[in-house]
Amino acid sequence: MTDMATPRLEARQLLLDWADGESHAFPYIWLRDTDPAGFHPATGERVFDLTSVPLELAPEAARIEGASLVIDWQGGAGTSRFDLGWLRENRPGAARPDPAAVPAMPWRGDLGAGGVPRARAADVMRDDAAFADWLRRSKAYGLSIVEGLDDDTEAGCAVARRIGFLRETNFGLTFEVVSKPDPNNLAYTSEALPLHTDLTNQELPPGWQFLHCLANEAEGGGSVFCDGVAVAEDLARENPDAFELLATVDIPFRFHDAGTDIRARKTVIRRGRDGRVEEICFNAHLADILDIDPAIMPDYYAAYRRLMQMTRDPAYLVTLKLKAGEMVVFDNRRVLHGRAAFDPSTGFRHLRGCYVDRGELDSRLRVLARAAARPDAA
Repeated sequence: MTDMATPRLEARQLLLDWADGESHAFPYIWLRDTDPAGFHPATGERVFDLTSVPLELAPEAARIEGASLVIDWQGGAGTSRFDLGWLRENRPGAARPDPAAVPAMPWRGDLGAGGVPRARAADVMRDDAAFADWLRRSKAYGLSIVEGLDDDTEAGCAVARRIGFLRETNFGLTFEVVSKPDPNNLAYTSEALPLHTDLTNQELPPGWQFLHCLANEAEGGGSVFCDGVAVAEDLARENPDAFELLATVDIPFRFHDAGTDIRARKTVIRRGRDGRVEEICFNAHLADILDIDPAIMPDYYAAYRRLMQMTRDPAYLVTLKLKAGEMVVFDNRRVLHGRAAFDPSTGFRHLRGCYVDRGELDSRLRVLARAAARPDAA
């Protein structure tokens, strides 16, 4: 059995030599802090007090009992028991398994409207397996379409709420994308919207956006999408210095109207711990007056302008026209969105939108995976 192991005690850590030849290190302080007995049996929260033991604590002995590692601690600090399989899966230095860790699949214009992942609303709402599959595909591409929604203003929000709590903003819990008089946002006009991510002026811009098409009868008004990860990765290859500026220099964003003035600073490109592009924060309409060091401003403008040009290049764009009963769902911190101008005199165009934060979608994926793994799930 690969889970069987032999323990070896060293000065500050325990080594487990597995039967398959691998060996992993477990610092003593980590083992004491991670003792399963130190977590509340109902809530799963840690109740162990780290200050109750010395940093240099060590075992008196360690042994294997069945499929468990048992450690007797010095100084009367008790005994800890660990499942060997759990230790191997959660060992220090290895990322903890996460069902929500779905790798991004960067895409470009050749994906086409036909390549955008799709799901039926009835399946998403009633079948957990179909729901989980749709969430994984949505996260991989950062973009999907749900079809067959009822002609009901709440139908799109019901799908979003199946994932988690809606994110409220200064535009409300939901918002109506229609052309209206005296707008406080370009989305509420009939004008073209260049590609952008929403609410870059927020301390934390919303994660997932849901746009339920209730009517799209006007001439024009096609929706346009662009994978910011793909654009940023290509920019890094084309011009590493430009990429680095956009990934390291934060700039100001601002939204203000009669009752609101919300500002934030952030980089246009954000990398994750592994160095890969994780987020795009790009909205030329909400970019405030640039206040960065004049010495780097010309180079920064060149980098920013190049990124803007790339987001308008057909090689990166997927264009589609939503039909009534369809809802486009996309990661607002990855996928840029925009639309063509439309003529409101030729028909009515109405989308109803809401947001759900990234953490809510990730949480739902984990809960669904946990439920599917239960013995009674089959």
